[in-house]
Amino acid sequence: MRFSQVDVFAHEPCRGNPLAVVHDAEGLSDDELARFANWTNLSETTFLLPPTQPGADYRVRIFTVSEELPFAGHPTLGSARAWLAAGGQPATEGEVAQECGAGLIRVRYDEEQLAFAAPGFLRSGEVERDVFDQLVTALRISPDQVRHTQWIDNGPGWVGVVLDSAEEVLDLRPDFAALGDLDVGVIGAHAPGGPADYEVRAFVPGLGVNEDPVTGSLNAGFGVWLIGAGLAPEVFTVRQGTALGRAGHVDLRAEDGQVWVGGAAQVLISGEVTL
Repeated sequence: MRFSQVDVFAHEPCRGNPLAVVHDAEGLSDDELARFANWTNLSETTFLLPPTQPGADYRVRIFTVSEELPFAGHPTLGSARAWLAAGGQPATEGEVAQECGAGLIRVRYDEEQLAFAAPGFLRSGEVERDVFDQLVTALRISPDQVRHTQWIDNGPGWVGVVLDSAEEVLDLRPDFAALGDLDVGVIGAHAPGGPADYEVRAFVPGLGVNEDPVTGSLNAGFGVWLIGAGLAPEVFTVRQGTALGRAGHVDLRAEDGQVWVGGAAQVLISGEVTL
């Protein structure tokens, strides 16, 4: 089977979030998909399949090292780039319709960048008091450092936390055991003229990765929440992965009621895999 490894959300090779992609993966069992995803030891591995929904160009299944996800951001952009690079021809020029567990996801593309339409929330609203207490304990911060918090679950189960500054975000040293199964995203603003408008970190120990390098679904959740609530401008940029030595860059834009989440994606490895 054709195999690609894509670097997503970085302009420099090997500075973003890697994604393994298996093309034409029909005929493999769920156990075989899960075993290969566990073996790659990347935050996500995707498998490209024929579409089942009208209007879809292809279908993707998304696996972490431990479970399947209905939707995730960097696998969406990375899978679209790998499919296009392998000769995929979308029905609509300049836009891919990608089928996943969350339905059809629109992905705009050109040679430099791709952007997906942020999906709606499976769960939103106020964070419960016991969850808030768990968050501040696990993040090793005081309650008064938290400016806002909300469920922003668009598939992976995110809870979002807003701190005052990018510096506070970068200073975090979480107790990962105390986070348990919570998937937590933290965002804080950079000073004007900084490397981006916001700094983001994603902590997902329950998925087998303590910190994800660059996270499309989380940034989509932040975009939908913060722009919708008037807590962020309609266009902003995010830096992520700094604490891990990466150089992730995410562009967010609200346009005609839709939030688009964009970034670079380039195929760094092409070959074949035997399963």
